Amino acid sequence: MRARLSDIAQQAEVSEATVSRVLNDRPGVSADTRQAVLTALDVLGYERPARLRKRSAGLVGLVVPELDNPIFPAFAQIIETTLAQQGFTPVLCTQTPGGVTEDEYVEMLLDRQVSGIVFVSGLHADSTSDPERYRKLLARPLPIVLVNGYAENIEAPFISCDDRAAGELAVAHLVALGHKKIGLISGPDRYLPVQRKIEGYRAAMRRLLNLTDAQINEMISLSLFGVEGGDAAASRLLDKGVTGFVCGSDLMALGAIRAVRQRGLQVPTDVSVVGYDDSPLIAFTDPPMTTLRQPVRAMAVAAVRALVDEIKGHPAPHSEYIFRPELVVRGSTAAHSG
Repeated sequence: MRARLSDIAQQAEVSEATVSRVLNDRPGVSADTRQAVLTALDVLGYERPARLRKRSAGLVGLVVPELDNPIFPAFAQIIETTLAQQGFTPVLCTQTPGGVTEDEYVEMLLDRQVSGIVFVSGLHADSTSDPERYRKLLARPLPIVLVNGYAENIEAPFISCDDRAAGELAVAHLVALGHKKIGLISGPDRYLPVQRKIEGYRAAMRRLLNLTDAQINEMISLSLFGVEGGDAAASRLLDKGVTGFVCGSDLMALGAIRAVRQRGLQVPTDVSVVGYDDSPLIAFTDPPMTTLRQPVRAMAVAAVRALVDEIKGHPAPHSEYIFRPELVVRGSTAAHSG
């Protein structure tokens, strides 16, 4: 025990007597010093005495879509880590096509008496879904926070990336490179983020290229989210001579690149492609992808902060917090050669 005390004292840069006081939970030690000793215990691989182990402040549900799109694991990881730092135990609920539904997961979480739920790109993003499911949770009352999607008349904090700005930034980037035939490919327009991206795209196409609504409509191709959907949507627009693509996700952008190459064309020499998300590993594609980066860390931390405030009885403003995306220019866009 002496050796262990000295190791811990050395690691924490305090006296052995101080270590002893902390381990025996005695008074007379500042909060910072106490934390330094506990951190030293963790770093050296010693188990904390039972009386010093952190008790969970409660369970918090985290409902995310399928993990095929790397942006969702990125959100989940940071939300889970931030919840754990606040003393909460996260319960991850991942949806898969044909699997457990969002509503079924919510029932399971309620059975486990969770303190709150964070929804990422859930049914709140689908304009055809019934928002009453969320109002019922709030009436219990159960704190919830909704990420990337917005519905009026739900008295909860919303955290969103500015999809309108994303659409405008992508078009402006391609116009600056000399592109005039710029297509938009995205997922179904029943999703609010897609509607907003289309709005931003339309506004920029009107402002920068003086196109009519009819001309712009010809340049929009909606499909399913994912690589296959991106491939199919891009193929339709390549037939119309599009030289630049604004994509609804990085995975759709990868599908667009595949469609371009299947025609014997090259990215970015013949066709430029802009993704959306800047999900992990997208900087390492061939070519490295130009994309609109969602500020995932800032959004995830804000979501947890709002939820914890709600749980502790300090309600966060029930409005939408909008985070601006960042254009990250890499190798999938270049000046138009035509």
